This record gives sequence, structure tokens and C-alpha cells, in this order.
Amino acid sequence: MNTFKISLIITLFTLTGVSAQEVDNVPSEEPKINTINQQFTDLFENSNSWEEYKNIKKNLYLKLQQNTVDSISSLKQTINTLQQEIDSKQSSVKELNDSLAETKNTLSSTIDEKDSINFFGIPMSKVGYMTMMWAIVGVLALGLVLFIYKYKGSNAHTQEAQKKLNETEIEYDEYRKKALEKEQKMGRMLQDERNKALKSPKK
Repeated sequence: MNTFKISLIITLFTLTGVSAQEVDNVPSEEPKINTINQQFTDLFENSNSWEEYKNIKKNLYLKLQQNTVDSISSLKQTINTLQQEIDSKQSSVKELNDSLAETKNTLSSTIDEKDSINFFGIPMSKVGYMTMMWAIVGVLALGLVLFIYKYKGSNAHTQEAQKKLNETEIEYDEYRKKALEKEQKMGRMLQDERNKALKSPKK
């Protein structure tokens, strides 16, 4: 049993030495200058295997490490550059927004001044001024309509009164004419009686 164990240990050491020698004899292949992911893939594929392990050469590992560090540094520099560009563009956008807001305020003030009217020293918008003017016109028009209505009513009453006055005058003229005729008739009758009295013989 002990002999079997010793033989097994010797066999394992022998296999380990042979594997190590094979690893040393494998020609080294430089990883292609490619992405970090591709470099890891190349390193993995070009490395020798032993059981569940991979034998990686130090120079290839150190080179991949340096490439990774350089890539990260380059990416950081690119990120910083892009961040500076973003900050610069954001600053430009902010300046443009501020300028646009100022322009809008100026335009709004100009429009307000253009659309405003001083009415007896009171600043009013054109819409308010026109509304007030139309309200005044409406009140005046309503007053005119009421005046015309009342005038027509008064005129109708006046015409009615004038008509009654004319009728009264006509009736008065007829009455005066009849009274005059009656008076003349009575005068003639009285004169006839006088004449008869003068002509009759005295007793």
C-alpha cells in the first residue's frame, strides 16, 4: 500500500515536470492590439492548461495589465474631455436661455408699451381702452334709443293734445258762429217787434 502511494506521488511529480516543460517550450504569441476583451480572450486561448488551471506567462500578463491600465487612463481622459465639452455646451445653452429669456422680456415690454394707451394719464391696454370705448358707445346708443322712444311717446301725446285742441277750436268756432247767428236772429226779431210797435195806431 505504501509502495502504491509512493509510486502515485512520483508519477504526479513526473507529469507536473513534463507539463511545465511543455509550457516552457510553447512559443509565445503576443496578443493582438485589440480591445481589452479581445486581449483577455487571446491570452486565455494562447495559454496552456493544466487540469482546471491556466499557465499564463508573466510578460503577457504584465503587458495585458499595462494595456488595461492605459485603456482605463485613456477612457478617463476621454470622459474628462467629454465632460468638459458637456459643461461648456451646458454653459453655452444656459447663456442662450438667459439671452432668450431677456429677449422675451424685452419683446413683452415692447408689446405692452405698443399695446398700451394713456387715457387721462392712466395707462391702459388697447384691449381695455377699446372695451371702455365700446362700453361708452353702447351706453350712449342706449341713451339715444331711450330718448327717441320717449320723444316718440311725447310726440304722440303732443299730437293727440294738438288734435284735441284743434277739435275744441273747431267746436268753439261752430258754437260762436251759431251764437252769432242766434244773436243776429234775436236782433232782427227785436227790431221787427219794434217796427210793429211803431206802426200800430195809438189808442
